[in-house]
Amino acid sequence: MTIVVGYSPDRYGRAALAHGAAEATLRGEHLLVVNDTRGDALVDDRFAHEDEIAQVRARLATLGLDAEVRQEVVRDVAESVVRAAAEAAASLIVVGVRHRSPVGKALLGSVAQRVILDAPCPVLAVKPNEESDAV
Repeated sequence: MTIVVGYSPDRYGRAALAHGAAEATLRGEHLLVVNDTRGDALVDDRFAHEDEIAQVRARLATLGLDAEVRQEVVRDVAESVVRAAAEAAASLIVVGVRHRSPVGKALLGSVAQRVILDAPCPVLAVKPNEESDAV
């Protein structure tokens, strides 16, 4: 089985990664970290740079996890996370969530919300601790 983490290079993504890694360790499962972008902006602050991805891979290796990190340019990020979970027959998806106003949700949508609603398996929605979540 596989645990899928929807990752972004911020405190919400780090919280999701920490919880996903803990669950993968506890369950003895493969960890698939998905960090995708729509590629429709010159700079996407939710798409991790190579050095950050290298750090994530190194940390997961240090933990001894059977893990992979995937980065792609996709049409729809939420759909990509859900598809990855379906293709991997995932037992769990982990996403970081942030507080947004109703207007913000209506105008911008929410990747986490769409993943929760469309997921083929249970979803663990996490918020960062006051202290930084670390893998």
